[in-house]
Amino acid sequence: MFDMTKDESSITFLKYKNLNDMLKVILFSSQSALGLTPMLYHIRYNEKEILFIETGALGDALIHYIVQKERPSMKFIELRQLTGEYTFVEKIGNDTHSIYIPILELDSSTIEFPN
Repeated sequence: MFDMTKDESSITFLKYKNLNDMLKVILFSSQSALGLTPMLYHIRYNEKEILFIETGALGDALIHYIVQKERPSMKFIELRQLTGEYTFVEKIGNDTHSIYIPILELDSSTIEFPN
């Protein structure tokens, strides 16, 4: 069994200037050989609305995040694969050239975001 202490794990935070740039990480990941799409999370943390995704390997996580002005009003983001454009939508649509990313609402997390 492998035990990892807090000192052995490494989390790197990448703060983005805009959501469009952060969503490019999801777009790139979905087009990789593995075809994995990271989950998109929302949490209210220290009075801030934060959207984030986690990538990386065990013990070497990357947290990509952005601080939003307000809580997301819709349940999904429709991300167009060909253009990278996105819109917030209430449900999964039928555009075969789009990825529909659920915005998962977290109540709490052990992740401590930088100020």
